Amino acid sequence: MSIALYALAPRAKSRDELFKQLLKRGVDADNANAVLDSLELQGLLNDLEFAKLWSESRQRAKKLSKRVIAGELRSKGVSQDIINEVIEEIDDETEYNQAFLLAERKYKSIAHLDPEVTYRRISGLLARKGYGHGICARIMRELTQVN
Repeated sequence: MSIALYALAPRAKSRDELFKQLLKRGVDADNANAVLDSLELQGLLNDLEFAKLWSESRQRAKKLSKRVIAGELRSKGVSQDIINEVIEEIDDETEYNQAFLLAERKYKSIAHLDPEVTYRRISGLLARKGYGHGICARIMRELTQVN
């Protein structure tokens, strides 16, 4: 229990992340599951709440797309049902606005460059954040009309 509580201190974790951490520290699987069940009953471990917090944090801080957030949650061992529920809460307009703000900030710093270079850099930035080419093209049209 102490290992699990210390692991949860810096940030919330998914059940799978915590299970793997307990196994890595030498706790057998039965004891690890018992500890995790106890933490769930106490309300200290909840994959749905973890996924919601993770999603909000990654959208706000990193401006990541739904696709990238879903992949991160999958890698953290969150079930597909929970991932679908969390991703459905992000509407397309919110995602587009985040991408636009990200691209606009970048555009202001590189607008003096050749348009082809500007497009390439912004589309690369958006692609790394998980946004598709369609969103990038729409944003570039809007940025070049506004500025």
